[in-house]
Amino acid sequence: MSTEPFYDPEVKAILDGLPPFGTVAADNLDKIRAARITESGQVSLSDKVERSDHLVPGPDGGEVRLRVHRPVDAEGQRPVLYWMHGGGYVLGSPEQDDLRFDRWCQRFNIIGVAVQYRLAPENPYPGGLEDCYAGLAWVKENGETLGMDPSRVGIGGPSGGGGMAAALGLLVRDRGQFEINYQMLIYPMIDDTMTSPSSHWEVPIWDRESNHFGWSSYLGDLFGTDNIPTHAAPSRETDLSGLPPTYVMAGSLDGFVDEDIDYATRLNQAGVPTELHVYPGAPHGFEGFVPQAAVSKQARRDINDWLGRMVADR
Repeated sequence: MSTEPFYDPEVKAILDGLPPFGTVAADNLDKIRAARITESGQVSLSDKVERSDHLVPGPDGGEVRLRVHRPVDAEGQRPVLYWMHGGGYVLGSPEQDDLRFDRWCQRFNIIGVAVQYRLAPENPYPGGLEDCYAGLAWVKENGETLGMDPSRVGIGGPSGGGGMAAALGLLVRDRGQFEINYQMLIYPMIDDTMTSPSSHWEVPIWDRESNHFGWSSYLGDLFGTDNIPTHAAPSRETDLSGLPPTYVMAGSLDGFVDEDIDYATRLNQAGVPTELHVYPGAPHGFEGFVPQAAVSKQARRDINDWLGRMVADR
C-alpha cells in the first residue's frame, strides 16, 4: 500500500508545465508581494460590476480600506459577502479577488466587500484580525448607505484569509456585538502547531517552510509558546458551538487538509450546520492555479451551489 498522498494526474500535468511555486520567506517576501500586485492588475474585468474603495474607522484610531463590489443594476439592499484575501497572513490585497467578485456579484446579485487587513510580519496578531473586525462592524452599522443589507452578511476567505475568517467568526461570537449569517472557509490556515501528518508532506503549493514563515510572522513572539489565543489560531478553540452555518473545503494533497477536516468534524459535533468537501489529489489553491482541471470545475460548482443557498432571497 502506498504511503504517498494521491496526486490528481490532470492537476500534476498542468502544474508540471508551470514555473515552480517555491517557498515564501523573509528574503523574497517583497518580491512576491510585488508580483501579486502586478498579477492582480492584469485581470480582465467586466463592466457589469462597479468597484469602489472606502476608508472606514479602524482600531486604535486608524483606518481600514474596504473594496466594495456592486452589480451596476442592483436594486434595493443586497446581501453581503465580507471577504478576507489569501496569502498566508503575509501576502495579498483585496484587488486579487476582483475577478472572483466580478463573477459572484453578477451570478448572485450580492455585494462583495474585500477588506485590506494589515499583514505580518510588520503587523503581527491581533492587528490584521482587528482590522477585519472593524471593517465588518462598519458594514453591519453603516452598510445601508452603500445598498447593503446589514441583516444578511456572511464572511469568508481562502487560505490565510480562510484562517482569518474562521478567527473572525469566533471573535464575532465571543464579543456578541452583532451576528453573521454564514462563514465560507476555503482551505483555511488555522493550525499553528503544524503537527498533523499532512502538514509534513512535500506539497507543490505552500510548502511546510512557507507555512512556518507565515505562522511565525503572524504570531510574532507568541509563536512556539503555549500562549496562543484561539482567535489567532482557530484550531485551538475547543468550543465551536454558536457559530453560523459553515462551508469547509480543501484538496486531499493540501498541507492543511487534516486540520480542515478536523475543524469541520468538530463544528458538526458542536451542532453547527457544516458542509465539508475534500477533493482527491488536489493541492493548496488548486481551483485558482489550475482552473481548467476537472476537479477545479467541480470545486467551483460546489462553492457556487452552497453560496447560492446562503444568499438566496427568501
